[in-house]
Amino acid sequence: MATLTPEYRHEPVMLQEVLEALRLSEGSTVCDCTLGGAGHSVKMAAQVGEEGLLIGIDQDDMALAAARTRLASEAPGVPLKLLKGNFGDLDELLCRAEVPGIDGILFDLGVSSPQLDIPGRGFSYHEDAPLDMRMDPGNNPLNAAEVINTYNEADLARILRVYGEEKFADKIAREIVRRRQLSPIETTGELVEAVKAGIPAAARRHGHHPARKSFQAIRIEVNHELDVLERGLEAAVRWLNPGGRICVISYHSLEDRIVKHVFQERSRGCTCPPELPVCMCGNVPTLKVLTRKPLVATAEEVGRNPRARSAKIRVAERL
Repeated sequence: MATLTPEYRHEPVMLQEVLEALRLSEGSTVCDCTLGGAGHSVKMAAQVGEEGLLIGIDQDDMALAAARTRLASEAPGVPLKLLKGNFGDLDELLCRAEVPGIDGILFDLGVSSPQLDIPGRGFSYHEDAPLDMRMDPGNNPLNAAEVINTYNEADLARILRVYGEEKFADKIAREIVRRRQLSPIETTGELVEAVKAGIPAAARRHGHHPARKSFQAIRIEVNHELDVLERGLEAAVRWLNPGGRICVISYHSLEDRIVKHVFQERSRGCTCPPELPVCMCGNVPTLKVLTRKPLVATAEEVGRNPRARSAKIRVAERL
């Protein structure tokens, strides 16, 4: 049996807000699309009880093993279906689970703290390790080393600027290309040094770690995170039962923008010009947005759990 490692006991972000948003009850079917260490799922399982069903999805074998152990210990008797996969393939995964519909769906986006904390995964700019950053190494042939060493300068700059919102993207990309011409950049430490060299000294002295935005951008590129998110959200809306709710926790503006857009598009009714006497488009809203502005963590939670600092929650209900 897998043991629950300390790495997978990180505190779930905005737990109470998630539980209140999803409004689960005894007998509900809930799907945690980003299972991780089951921090949210343990509490959701308790709400749906032995008459309900918890579906958990993760592409990380270590997370699935840790979650299974924890749920068996802390939510015994609750029916479980834990599935390995990416939530971008939600249609296929839920077909495999053989459920007719879902009452509550949670997405807790971004890379989990345990993945960041394991040096060998290559996500962290604090530890020197091989450049990898794949959330599912067994099914993703593209890793960070390939991105850094094979993408041309213009593509590197675009990724850093768009996915990392890095204002020194051009300089960093130029420095990466210069260094890799001398020898391949193969470790996170070497990438950190290249990023630092591309950022003016004055800018490096303030704020977060200078490589934070670049590492985020490369991780998003390696794992196709934004494309996967939009595909997963669209599928989630289709699987929700009437009155079912979808709750999404995002951690940066790119994710939040996609969530906001999908919710807005699915909550729109007729889009015909106002001068038409009758509707010709046939567009019918499928969602009701419940968060006009995203929910954010309290100062108390941020003090206790720094990961919550940038978290935003958006919630919608299936009509």
